Amino acid sequence: MSIEGSVQTIIFRSEESGYTVIDFATESRSVTVVGCMPEISEGEYLRFEGKWVTNSRYGEQFKAESVSFVAPTDPESIVQYLSGGLFEGVGEATARNIVAKFGVATMDIIEKAPVRLTEVTGIGKLRAMSIAESYKRNSTMKNVMLFLQGHFIPLKLAIKIYERYGDETERIVTENPYRLSAEIDGIGFYKADKIAENLGLERDSEFRLAAGIAEALAEAGRQSGHTALKEDELIRRAVMLLECDGEKIAGLLPRMVLRGEIGMYTAHDGENEPEKYFALNVNINSERAIAARLMRLVGGVGKEEDVSREIDVFERTNGIYLDSAQRAAVQKALNSGVSVITGGPGTGKTTIIKCILELAAAKGMSCLLSAPTGRAAKRLTEATGEEAKTVHRMLGLDMSSGKPVYRYNENKPLNADVVVVDEISMADVYIFSALLKAIPDGAKLILVGDKDQLPSVSPGNILADVIGSGLVGVSTLTTIHRQEEGSLIVINAHRINDGEMPLIHNDSKDFFFETKSSPEEILSAVVSLVTTRLPGYFHVPPSRIQVLAPLKRSPAGVEALNLALQQALNPDGEKLGAGTLFRLGDKVMHTVNDYELEWRRGSETGTGVFNGDVGYITDIVRGMLTVEFEDGRVAEYDADQRDSLMLAYAVSVHKSQGSEFPIVVIALTPGGGALLNRNLLYTAVTRAKNAVVLVGTESTLKRMVDNRNVQERYTLLKEFLWETAKKAKLLNS
Repeated sequence: MSIEGSVQTIIFRSEESGYTVIDFATESRSVTVVGCMPEISEGEYLRFEGKWVTNSRYGEQFKAESVSFVAPTDPESIVQYLSGGLFEGVGEATARNIVAKFGVATMDIIEKAPVRLTEVTGIGKLRAMSIAESYKRNSTMKNVMLFLQGHFIPLKLAIKIYERYGDETERIVTENPYRLSAEIDGIGFYKADKIAENLGLERDSEFRLAAGIAEALAEAGRQSGHTALKEDELIRRAVMLLECDGEKIAGLLPRMVLRGEIGMYTAHDGENEPEKYFALNVNINSERAIAARLMRLVGGVGKEEDVSREIDVFERTNGIYLDSAQRAAVQKALNSGVSVITGGPGTGKTTIIKCILELAAAKGMSCLLSAPTGRAAKRLTEATGEEAKTVHRMLGLDMSSGKPVYRYNENKPLNADVVVVDEISMADVYIFSALLKAIPDGAKLILVGDKDQLPSVSPGNILADVIGSGLVGVSTLTTIHRQEEGSLIVINAHRINDGEMPLIHNDSKDFFFETKSSPEEILSAVVSLVTTRLPGYFHVPPSRIQVLAPLKRSPAGVEALNLALQQALNPDGEKLGAGTLFRLGDKVMHTVNDYELEWRRGSETGTGVFNGDVGYITDIVRGMLTVEFEDGRVAEYDADQRDSLMLAYAVSVHKSQGSEFPIVVIALTPGGGALLNRNLLYTAVTRAKNAVVLVGTESTLKRMVDNRNVQERYTLLKEFLWETAKKAKLLNS
């Protein structure tokens, strides 16, 4: 459906997203139009394609899906158009003088014979040329928008493309549409591939093959956390993606490396044949930078000091006893440039952090605490009594330039002698590289985490690679210290990690198992547990209960559980959305790192909402969702940005990393193959603070405990650490 008319009033416009609300006058009536639009002015004549929608608060609206610009045809409309702000120095009086002189031919005069504008009193040659230039610039932009919309590019992205390429947009896109996937956020390979198909580009074009290879590498990172791929694996993935001949891919790889489009590294693994790895430049550069900076910090230690007496004072002051492994960990951390502290739940990692902080403060050393996510930082603050920030916040993320820039970096390091990073297994190579650049020479970096938990969702395997390199001091804690009487959570977490079945006593106070066989029974039991049974038993609201599931799509997977729980817990909330139906009051999670999304927290403002941030929908106004996150940040989402949100009544185990919930319900969905493994079950159980309930069959539980298979994650950090250390040794020999 289409409507045509003039813009009366621009009620709202987001410069960030292009989302706009306008009063629009058609021939018959005035209507409200909403949607993403290029920059428009009051008085402009437009044609919108879209559909009528009904907003529960604002009534009937026209939701625009595309826009085209229409030249005004009657004198009064031309006056409004000229005086609407697009033409510099043309107010209503000048516009009326121009129209009085040229009538309905005004637009033709401006476009084809602008010198004739000097015939109007008060308009000289320079002013006439300025008006013509404004019209030409505006017309070019409009034509580009029409060209891009003709290739199914949404207005929001079309605006980004035009801002990047300007008047060259049509030429660049026509020549190589795959540049869009590499240079424009929001346009991936598949969208560029569709544009290329519309433009008639050959399927075996080298532009397409090269973009497909880059996409195969990027997809491997998004889906499996790989930062690099072996040559045969990359060829296999690219062939599946592009449906082309493998020899063409193999032949193109060296040329792409030579042109600097991707990186290559040859790994020498002992007596085995050297193996080629290929990686996106951003990944290979990040891992090289991490290796160089880590080894520099490792080598930056001074004379070792014995801190045994200081530890004794800490024990007497706090009434805490550290075992020999914990004392050694504190000693190692305070005498190393870089150290790792790893252990399962209840093994005293937090106690060690407290001791390190107290001893460092006594020596006059400044300390900073951080974690990859807001939830993990909040937990660290509560556990230590000291302020902990997310790594992004500690580094001072700034998006004002349109790209992530950190206030603290190699040129302006953090003011800290000791930096502690908890839940380090969650960090990807990008944020860890940024962190290392900001740590000053001579500072001590202490990495804390559980090596047996799942690695980060994003590319990289930081903790495993650092430990595996053998170049950094590692303190591994195994003795359980934190364990309440009658508690089974910590005991069973360690039993699972050791390959033993958990102890199941439903008369325990915090570890329960409910036998259900079919996915339908599992789903029904989970809903009952969350809505009535657990709130009644533990005297907590459902919001204190988090459901976890190993699988996303199954009859009792994350998606099905979310829909069932939404209907049970929030059936009457105001609705919004196609696809995922969001309701006022819904619990939601942000699922990607969005460095540009604006937020506010009281008088504080900033940008950046990240994968795993959880909050609640607090308002739905004019198609915009407002979400308040658990740390108090408030962000607004337009129609396009809502794709970054998912319901979070249930989340995957991977998405729960770094979080701790009072009560956890785990749906042990049958199926899943190798995904249902010990590593995943251990991570899920360790998310619970007060109680955990497993729902499924003992056979599924046993299969997970017995399954030690973990998908190999291809990274190059360990190789780069060895290479860097070897070079340093040669230089110092």
